[in-house]
Amino acid sequence: MRSVTQSAFGDPSVLEIVTVDRPSPGPGEVLIKVGAIGVNPVDAAVRAGYYPLLGDPPFTVGWDVAGVVETSGPGVSAFAPGDEVLGLLAFPAAGNTYADYVTASANEIIRKPAGLDTEEAAALPLAGLTAWQALVGIARIAPGQRVLIHAAAGGVGHLAVQIAKARGAHVVGTASAAKHAFLRELGADTLVDYSSADFTQEAGPVDVVFDLIGGEYGERSATILKPGGVLVGALGANLGLTPEGAAERGVRLTAVSVRPSPADLAQLLALVESGQLKVHIDHVLPLAEAAKAHELISARRTTGKIVLIP
Repeated sequence: MRSVTQSAFGDPSVLEIVTVDRPSPGPGEVLIKVGAIGVNPVDAAVRAGYYPLLGDPPFTVGWDVAGVVETSGPGVSAFAPGDEVLGLLAFPAAGNTYADYVTASANEIIRKPAGLDTEEAAALPLAGLTAWQALVGIARIAPGQRVLIHAAAGGVGHLAVQIAKARGAHVVGTASAAKHAFLRELGADTLVDYSSADFTQEAGPVDVVFDLIGGEYGERSATILKPGGVLVGALGANLGLTPEGAAERGVRLTAVSVRPSPADLAQLLALVESGQLKVHIDHVLPLAEAAKAHELISARRTTGKIVLIP
């Protein structure tokens, strides 16, 4: 089978297609024939060596997958050959999803609903779980709260907007003006063009900030949090604020460290099936163009998600 690997850290050109033996599922695992693979910023960060989750190369990046169960290993009764599934595999250990086939723990996957296409299913897990675990698991957003989401049109951000709306929040999003119409369609209530306006003046007091940018955005965001509010950042980002600094302001600072969770995925899929959550796909590329996908994701101009297909 084909797999995308790299023998050194570097720019997207280090990614190469190789032929390797197809893996066999061990106890508690299934072998998935890959239908689509979600591409995420963490993939590019690990490839470049900025976020050394997997140690030194060689390794295969990728954690999002949707596909069809090919075979089941010993002890697996929940899934059978032919089942369509999706999941976030093994994160933060190696998921190895940039390949034609991948093994997965039966505890990390869930059946794909018929109404969700394979590309959308592959794009959902890591980004959707990040947003869900940040907003629901950590911030516990409630109806009527004001939630500020930075980089609202990106892979995590556009899902976070919809999750917050589904929970009854008033959603404020920062994004370029060109993406405001897209975000309004998703339900965003207040939009701020970060290139021409100061969000601290436009957003008003907020209960929750989901910061997908970091740096000075975190410190500035803390100034408009209501007392007792929470700023949730993405793990690995420079949040621009310390927990002590946040405590002095009477707010809470924390970071989301996404983990596989079929239970949380089931909640996301329930929103999909009720029409409250839609995964937007910006680009679909063949597996052989993984390097191009990484160029696109690193440019930080993507609306929604990028997906690879074998």
